[in-house]
Amino acid sequence: MSVDAIIFISIGAAFGGLVNGLAGFGTGLFALGWWLHVLPPTSAVALVVILSLVSGVQGVFAVRQALNWPRLARFVIPALLGLPLGFAMLAHLNASMLKLLVGVMLALFGGFFIARPSFKRWQKDHKLADSAVGFIGGVLGALAGLSGALPTIWSALHNWQKSEQRALLQPFNVLILSIVLLGFGWRGLLGHAVWLAVAIALPSSIISAQFGIFIFQRLSESQFRQILIWLILTSGIVLVGGEVGGVLRAVTAQ
Repeated sequence: MSVDAIIFISIGAAFGGLVNGLAGFGTGLFALGWWLHVLPPTSAVALVVILSLVSGVQGVFAVRQALNWPRLARFVIPALLGLPLGFAMLAHLNASMLKLLVGVMLALFGGFFIARPSFKRWQKDHKLADSAVGFIGGVLGALAGLSGALPTIWSALHNWQKSEQRALLQPFNVLILSIVLLGFGWRGLLGHAVWLAVAIALPSSIISAQFGIFIFQRLSESQFRQILIWLILTSGIVLVGGEVGGVLRAVTAQ
């Protein structure tokens, strides 16, 4: 593997690990742009899933005492039911268009909360809606590796403490992406090149995720809430920019 490839993989892993350690999501959104410069798309996406799990397990350990098992089950069980539907829909949906729509949704949501910081967040859980959000998260996880997008938005609507939000998002993503990874292995997408990239990315991913967790533990509730909203907005912009950029490159190449 070339020196440039090693550098790009390491930088992407550092950005992705830092954001995941800080907020509990975002490895792919902040790392994929770097990795796609030096890896085939399937290898880059597989690397996203594996590194998301590496960062996610560290994050789950950091908030293990805040785990709310009944709430987590309301999201995870419907998500498990949504995964087969997502895999079945893979052949019939345009993944790029789906990512574009999710990116727009994230950007609009983040922009709304920045424009209206005094929005009164919900005090109570909405159990049926929790299950619906989990189900859609499972579908999106199988379709595009975006299992955490909707649960992240949903958690930001509630007046949950930062540890409560993290204790939902992190284990949810770890469980769903573990199954997605098994799907990758079953389809033969975890070849030698992927594991070589994992070996290169692992040190910077682990170190940066630990640094992100260190920052998370020292943030106040309001600081974490503001960072989460800005990361949602940035994630949407990055996702939309990546898909639009891909379309423009394809048009230019013709």
